[in-house]
Amino acid sequence: MSMIHFVGGEKGGVGKSVMARLLSQYFLDKGQAHTGLDADRSHTTLSRYYQDFTQPVDLERFEDADRIMEAALDGERAVLIDLPAQSQRLLQRWIEDNDVLSLCDEMQIPVVYWYLVDDSVDSVQLIEQFLDVHGEKLRCVAVKNLGRGSDFSAIEALPALQSQMALPALHAETMRRIDRRELSFWAAANVVDGEGPRMSLMERQRARVWLRKAYANIDQVLASMRQ
Repeated sequence: MSMIHFVGGEKGGVGKSVMARLLSQYFLDKGQAHTGLDADRSHTTLSRYYQDFTQPVDLERFEDADRIMEAALDGERAVLIDLPAQSQRLLQRWIEDNDVLSLCDEMQIPVVYWYLVDDSVDSVQLIEQFLDVHGEKLRCVAVKNLGRGSDFSAIEALPALQSQMALPALHAETMRRIDRRELSFWAAANVVDGEGPRMSLMERQRARVWLRKAYANIDQVLASMRQ
């Protein structure tokens, strides 16, 4: 069964592209077919790190956004969409004008929205607004980025919140080195030899531990959706 995964959040700088990269690597490591669609035209982060599995998509054009559904119907696969900040309006227009969620129900394609948050008041207000609009129609997972805060009690207390997970913090300098070298998370954790850029022994170890913890949290969320 295919599944559509939107990775977003209205606030910038909360780790949306990191989560999208993480999910792409997760699907690869799990041996699950997936298609990545990069809607963030300003940064194109997912396209740079996972270019063999990612294509650009323009949410402003219905005929381009329609490729989300087309990909989901192309065999059993995960369809991963990396959304830019402040894209809720465009996504909502495409979903509502085309009654996409009803179509997904008809085609038995689950849809999940991974909503990235930090521990700021802005994040609380923005996800609350999102849940007010989509909470009863869309499976929303609040992804608490522990690299961007530690006190998420206000978000955890939201009555409309359906699901949540913690995105573990990776040592900041290790993440910066991964980004500067434009490495996939697999390469960051595993590449030892060769002429290309690579991480030190302890950096690789930190990346492996981080992936293991993050994968366990993703596993738990997805397992709860299958129940």
